[in-house]
Amino acid sequence: MEINNQFITPMKPWTFGESVSERNTMPKESEGATLFKDIFANAVNNVKLTQADVENKQYLLATGQLEDAHSLPIAESKAAISLSMMVTLRNKALASYNELIKMNT
Repeated sequence: MEINNQFITPMKPWTFGESVSERNTMPKESEGATLFKDIFANAVNNVKLTQADVENKQYLLATGQLEDAHSLPIAESKAAISLSMMVTLRNKALASYNELIKMNT
C-alpha cells in the first residue's frame, strides 16, 4: 500500500541560535492555496465539460442522431453531480473564510 504524502509538509530542523524570524517558515504562496485553486479549477472545468456533453447529447437527440437514448439522462446526472460538487466546494470555502474573519475580530 502506497501512502500519498502530498498533504504532509516535512518539518525543518532547528539549528542552534536560530530565531523564529530567521527561520522564515511561511512560503510566498502557501501550498494549500495552490492545491485548493487547482481543485476548484478542476471542478469548474468538469462542470463546463459535463454541461457541454449534455448540450451535445440534447442536440443529437433532437435531430434523431442519438443512438442510445439512455446516455442523455446519464450525462444530465453527471452534470448535476459536478455542479453540486462545485457549489459545495464554494460554500465550504466561504464558510471557512467567514470563520477566519470571525477569529480576527
